[in-house]
Amino acid sequence: MVMHVCHYSKWTRKFMNGISSVTDSPRPGQAHPVVTPEAIAAVEAIVKENRRVTVNEIARNVDYIEK
Repeated sequence: MVMHVCHYSKWTRKFMNGISSVTDSPRPGQAHPVVTPEAIAAVEAIVKENRRVTVNEIARNVDYIEK
């Protein structure tokens, strides 16, 4: 995989201006991921019960989006 020249230039400018992290900064309104052992167990149980379950169905069942 090759990095495109515009990305290389953008990262070079950022590092020259003092940015030292390659990860994205949090954005306003961006969801905060919360992973707990209980959530992991709930998702595993749902998937074991039905391997063809969708991501949206899982989210509804573990109360991450409105039902």
